[in-house]
Amino acid sequence: MSTPAPNVVPATAYQAEIYLGGLAGNSPSLPTDLTRLEALAGEKLDSGPFGYVAGGAGTGATMRANRAALDDWRIVPRMLREATQRRLASTVLGTELLAPVLLAPIGVQSIVHPDGELAVARAAAELGLPMVLSTASSYTLEEVASVAPDAPRWYQLYWPTDDEVTLSLLKRARAAGYTALVVTLDTWTLGYRPLDLDQSYLPFLRGVGTAIPFSDPAFRATLAAAPEDDLMAAVGRWLPMFTGTALRWERLPLLRENWDGPIVLKGVQHPDDARRAVQAGMDGIVVSNHGGRQLDGAVAALDTLPGIAAEVAGRAAVLFDSGVRTGVDVFKALALGADAVLLGRPYVYGLALGGQDGVRHVLRCLLTELDITLGLAGYADIAELTPDALVHRRP
Repeated sequence: MSTPAPNVVPATAYQAEIYLGGLAGNSPSLPTDLTRLEALAGEKLDSGPFGYVAGGAGTGATMRANRAALDDWRIVPRMLREATQRRLASTVLGTELLAPVLLAPIGVQSIVHPDGELAVARAAAELGLPMVLSTASSYTLEEVASVAPDAPRWYQLYWPTDDEVTLSLLKRARAAGYTALVVTLDTWTLGYRPLDLDQSYLPFLRGVGTAIPFSDPAFRATLAAAPEDDLMAAVGRWLPMFTGTALRWERLPLLRENWDGPIVLKGVQHPDDARRAVQAGMDGIVVSNHGGRQLDGAVAALDTLPGIAAEVAGRAAVLFDSGVRTGVDVFKALALGADAVLLGRPYVYGLALGGQDGVRHVLRCLLTELDITLGLAGYADIAELTPDALVHRRP
């Protein structure tokens, strides 16, 4: 059964609101160029939280490669086509989307704003976009679900080594209305992140981003004392349970047997892994290098997307993240084979700068630019996009 998106204001209405607001002397409180948000967030946030969000692995080469790959594809506009009315809506893995955009799973959001994931869930619900809630959330599965009970939502799993804890998390997620399971593969151990290392900054050591496991009955049963009574002991139990042990293909049946909705593997970057995911009965993959936060010197995620989409060939949903900043970026990823795109850092910068209103602003800007880009490129429906809509500037 599909999860319906709520009725929302059309994407381009935001552009009209902004221009009309100017007649009354009102301008947006945040830039509409979403690439400017990072610098503004850097001015507002303490260095630890900002570095945790903005930083990457090693020298940042993978982060730069992600952006370069997106910039190297250029749109080829087509003329004299009927594109007055555009259709952005789509359905991915049973979830009806206002636009093929989801909010990527990003943990510990309370380090940039006290409302954290609660504000993001509310803003996403207003715009009809699913939020993918991270296991490293600052709030519990149930708390996030309760602030937007009718909104579509997915759950991202950092896969614990303790199967009883894993099954308990899955049971809670289903009971709270999360319809798809996103399993992150590329963060089984923390990447080498100099900005965090230089400041000795890891929020989990402070008990931040642990609301979901610390509220879980199966996890609490492994402790001699409750996390409220002995925080460091709980942290010491949780950290090695979700990081430090490599994941393996042979463990996937545990998830398939205990989750009755779609399962998506996040972090796939090679066609062979995509093929194996399909063979294992997975319903989707996310082509992603974790936004460049895990492995320095890695291939840009977008460079792997066309080959993976061709390998999957419609047998599973193909989603994309890593480096996405604008509606134009979304257009390019869809044209190269993605069924939907996960937006990451920009909405967190919006959260840091304006809470729920900031997230809403980022999402409305992104959807507006996507809609206008689609029309000016000569397309009336995102389903029409193919690689022919683009040309690579370095063939």
